[in-house]
Amino acid sequence: MNKLSTRTWLSFILIGIVGQFAWTIENMYFNVYLYNTISTDPSYIAAMVAASAVIATFTTLVMGALSDRIGKRKLLISTGYILWGLSTMAFGFISIKNISVLFPAANAVAMAAVFLIIMDCIMTFFGSTANDAAFNAYVTDMTNNNNRAKAESVLQILPLISMLIIFGAFDSMTQQGKWQEFFMIFGVMITAVGILSLILLKEPVLEKKSGSFSSNLIFGFKPLVIRENRKLYMALSALGLFSVSVQVFFPYFIIYLQNYLKIDAYALVLGIVMIVASIVSVISGRFIDKLGKLKFSLPATGLMFTGLIGLYFARTMLITILFGIVMMSGYMLVVASLSALVRDFTPRDQVGHFQGIRMIFAVMLPMLIGPFIGAMVIKNSNSTYIELGIVKNVPTPSIFLASAIILLLVLLPIIKLKRSATHEN
Repeated sequence: MNKLSTRTWLSFILIGIVGQFAWTIENMYFNVYLYNTISTDPSYIAAMVAASAVIATFTTLVMGALSDRIGKRKLLISTGYILWGLSTMAFGFISIKNISVLFPAANAVAMAAVFLIIMDCIMTFFGSTANDAAFNAYVTDMTNNNNRAKAESVLQILPLISMLIIFGAFDSMTQQGKWQEFFMIFGVMITAVGILSLILLKEPVLEKKSGSFSSNLIFGFKPLVIRENRKLYMALSALGLFSVSVQVFFPYFIIYLQNYLKIDAYALVLGIVMIVASIVSVISGRFIDKLGKLKFSLPATGLMFTGLIGLYFARTMLITILFGIVMMSGYMLVVASLSALVRDFTPRDQVGHFQGIRMIFAVMLPMLIGPFIGAMVIKNSNSTYIELGIVKNVPTPSIFLASAIILLLVLLPIIKLKRSATHEN
């Protein structure tokens, strides 16, 4: 089976894009919401990203193993999306004003930040159940080695399309302070797709797993399993290092454009960058399966590295757009090739088991490490401004330089995989 059906493509795209709406809001707009309405201390942002990453990983680990054990993906996807949307709606009700009413004796700023972090964790639990554990496994179930990179290249442009739509059509709401309406619109959308997925999704035929649930849960941590799947763990290591590099600058990117470069039209900048990068990804994706995923990963890493160095020196809107395109195009090619490699090396009869392991490498460790490196770089740069007597931290170009340095480490596992492939041939 090399050709995917129209129904399968529709399920990938619809469920994928709406899931990316939710992740875009969490990864970028929750940070902006906290920064603009609660506190400019980057430590709060780093703490929220880290807490979310831990919840996402353990949720995926448990629910991925559960989906394998019960032999069901559809139930977790549909239920998860419905609850994911409801928790997104609730986010808009957390504010300093509301918290001060509920807890008049508490520090309203600190308490509001804590509530934001807790709500982010709740939202992440539902999102990771539906998207990271069940939907990611579903994609692997419905594809094979001959069409997986093509499907992956389409899925990998969905985050960019998501950001493009949100920046282009809805960002003005956030700039006007209409945060509650903003979260409500996307919460309703996510819940609606969860309901629709009950009809759209075709349940893949899976065998229920035997053995105890605890044994299934720790399956991917067993030394024997790691040795038997050495290529998978090398690919995961490459994906993990790449993700750490991204998380150094990504949580602070919009804040950097707004407050350091003073680009009010940052939505236009991001829109142009994402459109061009998406085109590059779609054009390149069809060749990745034919020419080899590893062949694409090295030059793609070099392309992203060049873009990051360019962004470090960029000070004007035009130069930022140009190097943003280079960086994001490289980003798309790296993540498409490495994600497809991870799917290729994942044992077909234990797809759900390894979703949690993938999350440890691709989400938890990067989000625990990257944002705190970024926060440390920002604080040590001493770039601040005073507003209403309050000193506020501003991200600086140094976040791109730090990201580029870490990105070079990705070359180590990629080169090992290439050498391994050469020896086998």
